[in-house]
Amino acid sequence: MKIIEGTTDFQIQEETAVSLGKFDGLHQGHQLLVEKITEKKQEGLKSLIFTFDFGDRPVLLLPEERRKMLRKRGVDYLLECPFVEKISHMQAEDFVREILVNRLHVRYLAVGTDFRFGYHRQGDYRLLQQLSTEYGYKVDVVEKACYQGEEISSSRIRRELEQGHMEMVNQLLGYAYSVTGEVLHGRQIGRTLGMPTTNILPSGRKLLPPNGVYATRTDIAGEAFEGITNIGYKPTVGAESQRGIETYLFDLDRNLYGEILTVNFYGYERPEKKFADLEELKKRIEQDVEWGRTYFGGAQDA
Repeated sequence: MKIIEGTTDFQIQEETAVSLGKFDGLHQGHQLLVEKITEKKQEGLKSLIFTFDFGDRPVLLLPEERRKMLRKRGVDYLLECPFVEKISHMQAEDFVREILVNRLHVRYLAVGTDFRFGYHRQGDYRLLQQLSTEYGYKVDVVEKACYQGEEISSSRIRRELEQGHMEMVNQLLGYAYSVTGEVLHGRQIGRTLGMPTTNILPSGRKLLPPNGVYATRTDIAGEAFEGITNIGYKPTVGAESQRGIETYLFDLDRNLYGEILTVNFYGYERPEKKFADLEELKKRIEQDVEWGRTYFGGAQDA
């Protein structure tokens, strides 16, 4: 997959099948759009995702995570366009003509029913349909994916994530919500308690569920290990200045410092708590471990 970023001076020479949007989370609704454009590769079109780079705002998927997922789904081009004035102030029909037709050579478009574009969001799928004959492309308008009678959207997923409803988050996404990072040296309190842990610091842009304890599966070099994960500041052992992710892996005890791992979140157990001493903390962690093993013993794979 070719990534085009940091420029408004782009040009694709090949004919393309395009979908446009924020694609934050790349949830089940987004996946339908991706499938539509990648199917057009059979007709000789290059699949292209057009999205805007909005800077440092918090996201469900970091740019590198989204790139990895789109690459796996067979997308040919990912265009991360800077949200600058000359683009954001472009009239909707000008955007179609100048960007989609002249620069991207679009022959097929897949968009959702709520898609808006152009200055003051004046353009929608109806305008795309109106212009399709003049500019020689086809438009597929894809109905919103739904779950339990409600539309799947990034804003809905954010609301569920804020409440720690990880099972619902994962249902809406179609995959387990995760955080990736490098294993850092911690205070080794877990090893002192006989429960060595891994510590990673997430990007400040990555949206996280509430502080507390979760059932997780951690991917390490292609292998998955079940465990429990605490999100928070470790108040019992002196409190950290940064919100971290600390994981105890049930059946793995090896030096992981410097390795890149991905923690996938499944179930929420309890909020983070300050305990009276390390002994009380250890007893609680032992209960957490028992809960985690039971959770995965009865939970279906996701």
